[in-house]
Amino acid sequence: MKEPVIVFDGVTKTYPYYGYITAGLKMFLFNLPEAINHTKKSFTALREISFEVCGGECFGVVGNNGAGKSTLLGLAAGALKPDKGTIEIKGRVSPLLELGAGFHPELTGRENIVLNGVLLGMTRKRVVRKMDEIIGFSELEEFIDQPLRTYSSGMVTRLGFSVIAHLDPEILLVDEVLAVGDINFQKKCMDKIMGFRANGVTMVLVSHSLDQVQRLCDRAMWIDHHEIRAIGEPAAVCQAYQGG
Repeated sequence: MKEPVIVFDGVTKTYPYYGYITAGLKMFLFNLPEAINHTKKSFTALREISFEVCGGECFGVVGNNGAGKSTLLGLAAGALKPDKGTIEIKGRVSPLLELGAGFHPELTGRENIVLNGVLLGMTRKRVVRKMDEIIGFSELEEFIDQPLRTYSSGMVTRLGFSVIAHLDPEILLVDEVLAVGDINFQKKCMDKIMGFRANGVTMVLVSHSLDQVQRLCDRAMWIDHHEIRAIGEPAAVCQAYQGG
């Protein structure tokens, strides 16, 4: 068995409630006693989560909306910190989470490739060296020197995937982003993910597509009401999730 490169040990993540504060100062002051008590409450997104992902493994995560899957990926990416427990990551993490995050609407597609690549850990020289390859994969050659504000949302996500697809990742976190563009482009995305898998890239895949999880993953985990319900062979976990 390969060495674990992602280890969650007893991880709990909570968020405070900010209802009255975000409603505005007037609402906060008019409901001061209740508002003060409300800010002391918290919402538990994940509770006592423990699991390991080994090097080169594709690990699927399934569960209903609001179960805590995206919080789990945020913790693995280092964007969030646990309130309890420990997280150990061995390797460079590339999050394929919100495509287009970090893009600037006034910059061109080409300029945004450089910006996004640098934000994701590539050197500027390396991004420039891969520029033609990234643009070609995105199929946006005709628009690449136009400001991003002129792009459709689908074009932005295609550009975002294309940048990340050329990162040479060690650990890849994937959150429901394989349905990008038309059928032909989706196939290109899936082929790229399969290529990562064949090259031994460790992947954590969150998806509502159970067929995708069973086809791609070595093991899977079902999160239900912020806790782990099952970990194991993908078909068995997906069957338990469907029956739950």
